[in-house]
Amino acid sequence: MKFSIAINMERMHPGLDMKEVARHTLEMVQMADKGGFEIAWAAEHHAIEMTIAPGPFQLLAWWAAHTSKIRLGTAVVVVPYWHPIKLAGEAAMFDLLSGGRLELGLGKGAYQREFDRMVNGLPQNIGVPMMKEILPILQGLWAGDFEHHGEYWDFPKATSCPKPLQKNVPFWVAARDPGSYDWSVANGCNVMSWALSRPFSEVETYKQRFEDACAKAPNVKRPRFATMRYTAVYDKPNDWEVPVKAVQRQSAQFENLFKELGEVTNGFPEEIDLSMLTNRAEYDAEMLRTNLMFGTPDEVIAKLKAYEALDIDNFIYCASYGLPMEEQRKSLKLFCDEVAPEFAQKKRAAAE
Repeated sequence: MKFSIAINMERMHPGLDMKEVARHTLEMVQMADKGGFEIAWAAEHHAIEMTIAPGPFQLLAWWAAHTSKIRLGTAVVVVPYWHPIKLAGEAAMFDLLSGGRLELGLGKGAYQREFDRMVNGLPQNIGVPMMKEILPILQGLWAGDFEHHGEYWDFPKATSCPKPLQKNVPFWVAARDPGSYDWSVANGCNVMSWALSRPFSEVETYKQRFEDACAKAPNVKRPRFATMRYTAVYDKPNDWEVPVKAVQRQSAQFENLFKELGEVTNGFPEEIDLSMLTNRAEYDAEMLRTNLMFGTPDEVIAKLKAYEALDIDNFIYCASYGLPMEEQRKSLKLFCDEVAPEFAQKKRAAAE
């Protein structure tokens, strides 16, 4: 099992200096690079301070210039916001400039609020068929001259300039329902999943959907499966309240955006009352402490062993959920120094 990091530029209140926020994300990626993480992921969002990511390839290029080995990916490019020729060109340019380190994650988008502003109110769920249409277009544009006449895009012969450095850029799809798993695997795409704050059984459900999809596509080379959790490693067992409260604050903003329950002022979503939600149990402090990757190094190692036993290919350490920057740095250092080596040793032992 390998490790990735998902890190965003985020401001939970106006007092945070944007330059400090940007510097912090780079430092976290550099720590992950030195710590042997496989991939660093950047999101795409617009007009939201809690996830400042209007140009994922810009951010990835900055990270690439200051790292050496870690691969760099989009988690995810929101397909309806892009024309295929532009996406093919920007992704290929980044792959070229980074020395072939691109991992291209595609998704349908998370917030209708963004769609109302970015694509004239297009229904968010239209992102699924658009994602299915764009995948072969990107592959065609990277291969050479290609024309397309489809439901969502129509253009005469064109090609991507430049072409990717990698012969086969790895594709990832953010999937939740069984149909998305089936389509992703059948088309050779790796799958990334997120169980939110739900129990480990949710991770098991997603992994089973992946296995079922693989069984339906026996002639396709087996893709990879990744899953993400909010993560915090701390010295003392009683320190769990800090990340739990951070998740609750950030979730109050996320639920606002996801369900359009409150206002957004100058990019800052209003924190709604989580107790009013039908899924409020998902934000219970003890549930968060238990289900998320929170704990001392020994506790986190014990939790991760269940993921390893489930044969997860890549565990995504999600660092961005409003945790103070200094706490984020301490957590990642503990993870790199005391948690990750436990799994690297097992890998070396198996190889021997």
